[in-house]
Amino acid sequence: MTVALVLLAIQGVIGAFDTFYYHEWRARLPAWGRQSASELKLHAGRDSLYAVIFASLPWITWQGAWVIALAAVLAAEIVLTLWDFVAEISVRKDMGDVYAGERITHAVMGILYGGMLAFLIPVLLSWRSLPTALAPASPDVPEFLRWSLTLMAAGVFLSGLRDLYAALGLPYGNWPWPPGAPERET
Repeated sequence: MTVALVLLAIQGVIGAFDTFYYHEWRARLPAWGRQSASELKLHAGRDSLYAVIFASLPWITWQGAWVIALAAVLAAEIVLTLWDFVAEISVRKDMGDVYAGERITHAVMGILYGGMLAFLIPVLLSWRSLPTALAPASPDVPEFLRWSLTLMAAGVFLSGLRDLYAALGLPYGNWPWPPGAPERET
């Protein structure tokens, strides 16, 4: 389980970089208003799923029937990620497309997610045979890793709220960027 959580934490760090550098700084997605709303809504949905994953896996075991619920969260994240890849094509068309480095970052995160799942699936299969419960996780998970993932859960949750707020066109949703289409940096 610890290897799966380490891979998840690495993905969280790269995801934070992707959000701050590419989505916020380079593309300034919140400033594009309605044009970026579909992509921002997908990000908000994915962020809510990641908040559940980051907050729960280091602390609890999803036993018995709960494994199905966790598997649904993990699968929904994959579906939203694939949908986001398609949405980016139309959303970013007038922005000059997704940055090359951003595409590479997304690919690396996909590989990490697959690796995390490869280590997590055997754990889920063992949890599936246990009585249905949300139980405390093994004490073998390092405390630093538990708290790092918990902080990531809070961060990704807040990022999702920020994206949803901007996507809905609420006042100051574009902050700190001026409203409208910013110039594309090369």
